[in-house]
Amino acid sequence: MPFLLRVELPDVPGSLGRLASAIGEAGGDIEAIEIVEKRHDGTALDDVMLDVAPGVMPDSIVSACHALDGVRVVWISRYVSGGLVLDLEAVEEVTAEPAQALDRLVEVLPGTFRVDWAARVHRGKGVRHATGAAPADLEFVEIERATRLEVDDGSGGETLYAGARIDGNEVVIVARRGGPEFLDSEVARLGHLAGLAASIHRG
Repeated sequence: MPFLLRVELPDVPGSLGRLASAIGEAGGDIEAIEIVEKRHDGTALDDVMLDVAPGVMPDSIVSACHALDGVRVVWISRYVSGGLVLDLEAVEEVTAEPAQALDRLVEVLPGTFRVDWAARVHRGKGVRHATGAAPADLEFVEIERATRLEVDDGSGGETLYAGARIDGNEVVIVARRGGPEFLDSEVARLGHLAGLAASIHRG
């Protein structure tokens, strides 16, 4: 069963190896790792895509991680979005067909940011393009730069949102159900990718 683990660990040589060994001993098989953020305090935040054997509880993975000095599991959840997509791969997808850059942006965002869905929303025309799980009736939001969004969707705050401006009439919105919180670095990356896609689309 696939899980996504977001973990904070010391940014020192050998730290990632110790984490991988602990996960393996607890019954987890690592499929991919991405460094999400390196911090000034000497820690790093990594996303770990792993497969857990039948009968192995996610709690045992978390306990094994917490047994390591300086390691903290920020979030763990089942994950079925089809693997991790690195920013460079996302850029390649967006630049492959300039005329389709904005649609391709929406399609690569779930894998790039580990979100449940993404959508491109027009000021007057509503949702222009979206991934499968996105609501059909999203409203345009007035933003100048990439930011976390406050959306009253009846979920009691369980769904987290972020958005970025494509131009004066379009934005892209992404959502995560249950977490983790969008980091400042993720919001900035979302803004950069949206800006790049908009530039490519304009030619």
